[in-house]
Order: sequence, then C-alpha cells, then structure tokens
Amino acid sequence: MSLPLVEAAKLSNDVLLQGIVETIVKDSPILQLLPFIEIVGNGLTYNQEKTLPTIDFYNVGDTWVESTPTFEQITATLKIMGGDADIDNFLKATRHKFEETFIYGDSAVNAKQFDGLKKLIDTATASDQVIAMGATGATLTLAKLDELIDAVKGGKPELLLMSRRSRRKINALVRAAGSGMMETERDNFGNFIQLWNGIPIGINDWILDTHTLVDSLETSTTGASSSTIYALQFGEGALCGLTAPGHLTVEPIGSLETKDASRTRIKWYVSLALFSSIKAAALIGVTD
Repeated sequence: MSLPLVEAAKLSNDVLLQGIVETIVKDSPILQLLPFIEIVGNGLTYNQEKTLPTIDFYNVGDTWVESTPTFEQITATLKIMGGDADIDNFLKATRHKFEETFIYGDSAVNAKQFDGLKKLIDTATASDQVIAMGATGATLTLAKLDELIDAVKGGKPELLLMSRRSRRKINALVRAAGSGMMETERDNFGNFIQLWNGIPIGINDWILDTHTLVDSLETSTTGASSSTIYALQFGEGALCGLTAPGHLTVEPIGSLETKDASRTRIKWYVSLALFSSIKAAALIGVTD
C-alpha cells in the first residue's frame, strides 16, 4: 500500500517527526501528492510498461493473434538522504535537496542519488512522452500545454510541475485569451493553488530555465533559455516514491561539546519509480 509522506507520519507516535514531515511537505507540491511504497531491502526491481497491447476485430473461426504490452526491467535503489544540522535549517535543505533530485537526479553521474524525472522520462531521447516546443525551443502556447496533458494516458495528470517563469507565462496566456480554464483553490494546508483544466499547477524552484535543445531534444540543462513542464500521474502503477519502512527517521544524537545545544539526525532511505512510461510526460523547450 502506498501512502503520501504526511499521512505516513500520522502513524508515528513521534511528535517531532510529525512536525518535521508537516514542515517539509507544506511548501512542496510534490511531497503533498507523491505516494510512497515501503520496501524491505535496499532496492526494487520492477517492469516498466512501455507500450500498451493492441486490440483487433475477428470473424468466427479466425486465428487470434496475441498482443502483449512491452516492458523494460528497471531497478530503483534506495539512497540515503540526510545529515546533522540545526532543525530549522536542515528542514529547508531537506525539502530543496529532495525536489532538486526529484527533477535532475542521475545515478550514472552520482551513484549516491536516485534517478529523477529527467532521467526516468529521458528528455534526451525521442518518444511519445517527450513533446518539444520546437527544434531549439519556442514560446509556450496553451495548445502545447494541452498536448502535454493528452500525452499522459489512463486518466488526467494529477500535477503540472514547472518553474515560476513558466507559471507566469501560463497566467499571461490565460489573461490574453480570456480563458476560463484557470481556477484557484486551497490545498490541504490552506495555501492557494492554481489549476489548469482542473489539474493543480505545482512550482519546483529547482527546474532550470537554462536548458538547451538541439533537434527537438534536450542536450543540456545549461547554455540556453528553455525550461521544462512535467505532467504527472501518481500511484503504484504510475509515478511513486520508494522508501524504507518508517519513511523519515529521527535519531537523537545528544548534547554537543562545543555549544549549549543538542543535535538530531534526520535520515531518509528514498528513491523514485515510474511504473508505466505513459503516466508521465515532459514539455521541453519552453522559452519566455
């Protein structure tokens, strides 16, 4: 069974842990929505669904042809995220580090990280889940945003994740078009959030606006002025976090020798899994 982090924290009797989780989650649209599966061991090997089976019509007596979906076997290994620091500063750093790795994590570059969205969707390789604004990028349009949403199959996305610049562009397009597709509501913590076509818009301050595109594919996250918008569906058959039992753990280290204070160690064995490739998509090459 998968649980969002804030719901899992409610099962703990540790008041400090509950407060830590609420503080981390409150300003993070990812951690508010992303469910986590507890796994025993240090990793999970799963079959990622790549393409759906085909269906055909037959006459009586026809020979039926088997059609099966295609899969790719992927292993997600739990990575240790944590450290010793004063609580307030550490909580801010923890959320930022998770959100940065959630987007750009690449275990091939840093074996201590889990693979993030850019790697799981693979925006450097052509596929139906990678939509480009143009060969080298172009200004966002509402039509392209709808195309991104349509790339997620088996239900609408549950989150559109983007930079602040991209959200400002959507707001400008909506105002110019006089569209009624933009709505506002409150999340579980009372924060106002915007929705496009009923889908919450989430901000990730680590999504860069400096990506480079060549031939409609991302080649670098630096050197140019493009950004990426992600459409995500969450769940055990879609995008899901992986965690060791207990999720975040809190360990009292004790009094410090050099100052009148005590220290607490917070650590998290965590990773990310995309069980079906059609449950996430990326709109790349979004310029201002």
